[in-house]
Amino acid sequence: MTIFMFPGRFISSMEAANQTGAPQFLLLGLSEDPNMQPLLFGLFLSMYLVTVLGNLLIILASISDTHLHTPMYFFLSNLSFTDICFTSTTVPKMLVNIQRQSKGMSYLGCLTQVYFLIIFAGLESFLLTVMAYDRFVAICHPLHYTVIMNPRLCAYLVLMCWLLSFWIALFHTLLLARLTFCVGTEIPHFFCELAQVLKVACSDTFIDHAVSYVSTAVMGVVPVSGILYSYSQIVSSLMRMSSRKGKSKAFSTCGSHLCVVTLFYGTGLGVYLISPAAHTSEKNSIASVMYMVVTPMLNPFIYSLRNKDVKGALGRLLRRAISYQ
Repeated sequence: MTIFMFPGRFISSMEAANQTGAPQFLLLGLSEDPNMQPLLFGLFLSMYLVTVLGNLLIILASISDTHLHTPMYFFLSNLSFTDICFTSTTVPKMLVNIQRQSKGMSYLGCLTQVYFLIIFAGLESFLLTVMAYDRFVAICHPLHYTVIMNPRLCAYLVLMCWLLSFWIALFHTLLLARLTFCVGTEIPHFFCELAQVLKVACSDTFIDHAVSYVSTAVMGVVPVSGILYSYSQIVSSLMRMSSRKGKSKAFSTCGSHLCVVTLFYGTGLGVYLISPAAHTSEKNSIASVMYMVVTPMLNPFIYSLRNKDVKGALGRLLRRAISYQ
C-alpha cells in the first residue's frame, strides 16, 4: 500500500480511493498485556479522581476562607487549577482507550493534546517560580511584602505565566503541523508526548528539535535558576535570623513548595533534558506518569498536611458543607 504524505496530515492510497478512513496515531500505552488493562484502568481512574477532588478542595478553601486571601494562596489555587487541567489532558483519553480496547488517537486530537500539555507544563513551571519569588519577598523583605506583592502585581505575574505558556505551545504546535506522518504510526506512550511524536515523523525535524531545546531552557532551566536564586537568598536571610520561632515558621512555609518543586522538576526535566534516545519507552512512560499523574495528585496533600492554615480552612469548609446538608 502506497503512503502519500502531506504537510500537517497523512493519508494512504486506499483512503485516497474511498475517503472512508480517518488518519490517526496508535498509542501503545503502558502495557499491551490484556490482563493488565483492568488494573491500569482502576489505578489511573482512582488517581485521577483523587487529583481532581484534592485540588478542587484547595481551590474552594482558598476562595471561601478569608484567612487564605493572600498572594501565597492565590498562586496555590492557580497551581491547583493547573494540576487539574494538566492531568485532564491525558488521563481521561487513556481511560477511554483502555475501556474501548482502542489505541487510536486522531491527528487533530494528538496535536491538540500536545498543545495543551505544553501550556500546562509551562504554566506549572512558571507558577512554581512565581511562588518561590513570593516566599523570597515574604522572608527577605517582610516589612514591604504587602506593598511589593500587591493584587495587581500578583495578577500580572499569573497573566505573564499564561501568555508565555500560550505562545510557546502555539509555536511548537504550528511547527508540528508542518510535519508529515505515515498512516498508522505507532507512538510507544500513553499520550502524544512531543518528543515521541517528533521521533516518528517522516520529515525533517531539525528545526523542531532546536526549538524544543530552546523552549526547555525557557520553561525549565530559567525557572529552576530563578527558584535556586530565590532560595539562596532565603537561606542567607534565615542564617542571619536570631529567632528560632521565625526560622521554624519560614522553613514550614517553604518546605511544601520545595517538595513540590523537587517532585515536578526531578521527574519532568529528566524526560526532556536528556535525549529520548537514551531512554527505553518503559522508563520514559514511568517518568511521565510520575510528573503528569503522581505529582499533581500529591500536591494537595503536601500543602494541606504541612500547612496549618490550609488544614484549618479545609476543616471549616467541610464543616460548612456538612451543616448545609
